[in-house]
Order: sequence, then C-alpha cells, then structure tokens
Amino acid sequence: MGNLGMMEILLIGLALLIFFGPSRLPELGKSLGKGIQEFKKASKELTDSVKE
Repeated sequence: MGNLGMMEILLIGLALLIFFGPSRLPELGKSLGKGIQEFKKASKELTDSVKE
C-alpha cells in the first residue's frame, strides 16, 4: 500500500468504522473496488488505442 504503515492503515480503518458504521463498510468496499476496476479498464483501453 505505498508508504502506509500498519498503524496508518489501522487508524484509517478505525476512522471509517466510526464515520460510516459497520453495516456500510462492505458496501463501500464493494463500490470502491468496482471504481478501481473501471478505472483500470478505461486506462488499459486508452493505452491500447494509443499503441495502435
């Protein structure tokens, strides 16, 4: 995870848990994963079209 250490990851997780609550975290993780997947797909399509 880049330059993040274990303590920083735990603090971010704790802040998310407090802010959103335990019931919303799986939903947020799922939507974040889908967003990252779409970004990678679009970026790959762009680089493929530039290479052609």
